[in-house]
Amino acid sequence: MSKYLLIESRDPFETNDVAYFFDLASSLAKEGNTVTLFLVQNGVLPARPSTRSKALSALSTAGIQVLADEFSLRERGIPANRLATGVKAAPLDVVIDQLAEGRKALWH
Repeated sequence: MSKYLLIESRDPFETNDVAYFFDLASSLAKEGNTVTLFLVQNGVLPARPSTRSKALSALSTAGIQVLADEFSLRERGIPANRLATGVKAAPLDVVIDQLAEGRKALWH
């Protein structure tokens, strides 16, 4: 199986196509692939506990590593210790490390 890094930068409160990207992550994991979903820029907004964060918690429960960029969180005033269930704050270094290990990457 393959390893994937999906990077989400869009705000799901503004655009509906973020849900399709979350569905892609779920499908890849169901096929037995290793998947990391890295939230960056306005993509971190659903990392706060809300109705939109339920999708992220479901992805985490399905075995997908859901990470939110620490810098993006700080820029938007979202405390790293107040994230939705299953979402963890992480430095941007994670992206570099996973790309260096050869993960297939998709940026949305």
